Amino acid sequence: MHLFVSFILRATAVFIKDAVLFADENMDHCLMSTVACKVAVAFFQFSILANFFWLLVEGMYLQTLLLLTFVSDKQYVWWFILIGWGTPSAVMSAWILTRIYRQNTGCWDDDDENTAVLWIIKGPILFSVLINFIIFVNVIRILVQKLQSPEVSGSQFSHFVRLAKSTLLLIPLFGVHYIVFAFCPESTGLDARLYIELGLGSFQGFVVALLYCFLNGEVQAELKKRLRKWQYQEYLSFTRKPRCMSRENSPVNYVTQLSLLEKISPKRKTSLYRNGTSSV
Repeated sequence: MHLFVSFILRATAVFIKDAVLFADENMDHCLMSTVACKVAVAFFQFSILANFFWLLVEGMYLQTLLLLTFVSDKQYVWWFILIGWGTPSAVMSAWILTRIYRQNTGCWDDDDENTAVLWIIKGPILFSVLINFIIFVNVIRILVQKLQSPEVSGSQFSHFVRLAKSTLLLIPLFGVHYIVFAFCPESTGLDARLYIELGLGSFQGFVVALLYCFLNGEVQAELKKRLRKWQYQEYLSFTRKPRCMSRENSPVNYVTQLSLLEKISPKRKTSLYRNGTSSV
């Protein structure tokens, strides 16, 4: 849930930053130096940091589940929240203070940013990508060991297919694709790098949601259960709904007619009684 919130924040921050920086088409955004644009850029950087660190937390959580059989979610949840939201907050506080006192120029989105100031954000991102890549390799190693155990039945081809599917599923979850350009200089293959990073980053949240939510068997079973429950409740509400009856078809009116008929026609009552006695 926190991971998807970070994806939502990252996407929202892009629209907010563009709306603030390019609100006035007649003004060059590089010359702007307002509080609103600086806040928008700072929120954008925080969202990126939070997304990377929640990808790291997701890798740490999955490795914890694989290594420890009996683990309580509440035992580690506060540590994960502290890493996922606390670390980006601390990094952004240091970056904002450095920008204010060392390089308070423009809207803090200039390309000629000081190297030391740039690495305040880039360093933790590269660290999280590197640690997640190590966790990714370790998880694959654990999966290989589990598939090669004698308790696992099936052919080697089926084991290879399962391992390949697990590997492909883990790549967007851990953000391992960022390792391709992680340690390359900023000027290396700028055009190709821009398209690849924007393409992978834009669809990463959708791919993770598709693979781990909408195509998940447990999630689909839960959705079907909720749908059947909703249909059953709708059926009950329909059957319990009072139906409007005319006065002629009213059961009260029917009983009244019978009583009046018996009072008016006592012979009919006697004949009915005799017929009932004879039938018995």
